[in-house]
Amino acid sequence: MKLILALTALLAFCSPALANKIPLSDLSAYLNTLTTAETDFTQINADGSIATGRIFIQRPGRARFEYAPPDKSLVLASGGQVAVFDAKSNQEPAQYPLKRTPLNLILASNINLGQAKMVVGHTEQKNSTSVVAQDPEHPEYGTITLVFTDKPITLRQWVITDDLGQETTVVLGDLIKGGTYKPSTFSIPFEMAKRGF
Repeated sequence: MKLILALTALLAFCSPALANKIPLSDLSAYLNTLTTAETDFTQINADGSIATGRIFIQRPGRARFEYAPPDKSLVLASGGQVAVFDAKSNQEPAQYPLKRTPLNLILASNINLGQAKMVVGHTEQKNSTSVVAQDPEHPEYGTITLVFTDKPITLRQWVITDDLGQETTVVLGDLIKGGTYKPSTFSIPFEMAKRGF
């Protein structure tokens, strides 16, 4: 059932109406207004499995992915790190430098999709615009494909392709902007202490 819902959400972008490709400057301006945002999400993993949850974003550099039961895992981005808390493990979270992940591109303090060699794809599919972006200095880190609808511009999903070519799709619900979050919401040390590490 979750797979059907996820596919329905993906297909919802397809309609008979044609739209113009949204300029990169407009997309950059929109992303830079997303100082805080939250929404429900559906994640389609490379192996075809599906997870749901809620994401909280506080730019620059912070994000929290809370996965719904039965998963209950947690992914935090803050302090230049990404920490993956596996609910099924008693081990400390796996941690990676945020700058080595494509997610860094949308959590940056100033997003400029017009930067040289950052955008490697910019297309329009009926009523949505897709942008494929990479770290210009380290394309080997992978890419992130951002999908937007227009009027008003809204981020609808992203697809992260990692350095091994595996894709993870995140379909977003309606973004709620302008929230206020406690510092502990994104704190990796706080979460580790809470879990007894």
